[in-house]
Amino acid sequence: MVIPSHFHPKGRRRVGPCGGYLEVDFVVALAILVLAVLPVGYSVLQERKLTRAYYSRAVAMEIVDGEFEVLRAGAWRPFMEGSHSYQPRAESASQLPPGRFTLTVTGEQLRLVWQPEGSGSGSAVVREGRGKQ
Repeated sequence: MVIPSHFHPKGRRRVGPCGGYLEVDFVVALAILVLAVLPVGYSVLQERKLTRAYYSRAVAMEIVDGEFEVLRAGAWRPFMEGSHSYQPRAESASQLPPGRFTLTVTGEQLRLVWQPEGSGSGSAVVREGRGKQ
């Protein structure tokens, strides 16, 4: 079936007042969608990074707290005075982003630090105290 279009008497096609509304509506709807979805998507990505940093910090805190208690109980004695690279015994250390544990012994004063290498990996975790005799 053929639907005839409306023509002007001189044979030109008639362009009415509603000729381009569908295209304008489509563009406006697309703009609203883009302006609403892009910030939400960006926000989700930022939340994901922040959650990972919080997780890494929580794991590092648990490891440092546990290791520091062991060190305070007397495991610090084999270490000479100064700063030493420290290897934790916790298997959960494999879940941490790249970083290093450092033990500093000054007399009986102990300081255990986990320092991440990257800037988006959380912040350093530090524990200080005196070793038991």
